[in-house]
Amino acid sequence: MDFIIREATIKDAKQILDLIVELAVFEKEPDAVEVTVEDLEKDGFGANPVFKCFVAEYNNEIAGIALVYNRYSTWKGKIIHLEDLIVSNKYRGKGLGTLLLNQVVIYANSLGARRINWEVIDWNEPAIKFYEKKGAKVLRDWDVVQLDAEGIQNYLKNI
Repeated sequence: MDFIIREATIKDAKQILDLIVELAVFEKEPDAVEVTVEDLEKDGFGANPVFKCFVAEYNNEIAGIALVYNRYSTWKGKIIHLEDLIVSNKYRGKGLGTLLLNQVVIYANSLGARRINWEVIDWNEPAIKFYEKKGAKVLRDWDVVQLDAEGIQNYLKNI
């Protein structure tokens, strides 16, 4: 299969959202997706984009995505965060994850990033093995910390 790896455009927003929903179902969180096509269009392709997305296209269908954004490390400086690398189930095992990860690494290097960060759910052993095979370190002694929208509002009430 010949996939085209390219930067996403605003026209891709619906298919990007479809893949995000597919990932949520895979991760057993089918109702967790709150982002909309309009959010993706505004946040990724508006006047001040907050993310960049690479897509893998096959026969005019988005088969996979890698969504990244800039971060800054007090220890390392400029870094990139890979929010999600998603390959549609029907295209898994065809090297698409490697092609998308390659594009992320090329992009990070072009920006002078000193690190690429991302999370992987602890039960997704195929993904963990894939990342480790590519040379990534899975830091199992770190925990992800979040304040969700409700947590933010509760926090603000106590200031």
